[in-house]
Amino acid sequence: MTSADKDSPLIFVVEDEADIARLIVGTLAEYGFRCETFGTGRALLARAKRMQPELAILDLGLPDMDGLQVLRELQEQHPCAALILTGRDGLTDRVLGLELGADDYLVKPFEPRELVARVRSILRRYQKAATPEPGGHSAVRFAGWHFDIGRLNLVADDGREVSLSAAEAALLQTLLKRPNKILTREQLIGERELDPFDRSIDVRISRLRRKLEDDPQDPKIIKTVYGAGYLLCAAVVWE
Repeated sequence: MTSADKDSPLIFVVEDEADIARLIVGTLAEYGFRCETFGTGRALLARAKRMQPELAILDLGLPDMDGLQVLRELQEQHPCAALILTGRDGLTDRVLGLELGADDYLVKPFEPRELVARVRSILRRYQKAATPEPGGHSAVRFAGWHFDIGRLNLVADDGREVSLSAAEAALLQTLLKRPNKILTREQLIGERELDPFDRSIDVRISRLRRKLEDDPQDPKIIKTVYGAGYLLCAAVVWE
């Protein structure tokens, strides 16, 4: 365990229950993370205008606004990695949270070390997505898009810009590294074991399609191969 310093990853925590907020911050500080805490969603969003965190940990049951709305505004205005930490265990909240840009979803009560493991996993994906490809490649062109890996930014040929979450960027990079090849959900999930009921990859594929495709319901770039996985259909040029 290490103490946090000014170069440690900055994490915003929005949690209106003081005891839980102290537990989260104390646990993360022991493992070298810097934290700022907020009792309301509006307070976090106001702070994000001045300082962008590496990760936001969001409760859903807040006194001023629903945590899913905080997530929506955060991803639209100040995109960053996000972990939902809540007592709400419904499938609808889980799926909607992932669709709005959350990288993971953890239900209270939680084991502090599991929280640390999930935070580390998200940040590793973020760092991987922001790391240039071997050989100095920091951008890639495909299917009318230019993807800036370091900025997690997509620019279309017509000039339209789209921001990606860390998880979306990491998933897109995985697809781009093996174009025109079928990748299973297990290959796409990366470092953690895939629960047979885990639909997070399917949700992220859906999010990517909404950003990349002219018609997400009839995708031309990321295709589903039923019973096998997903296929990126495009010529890929690394820059």
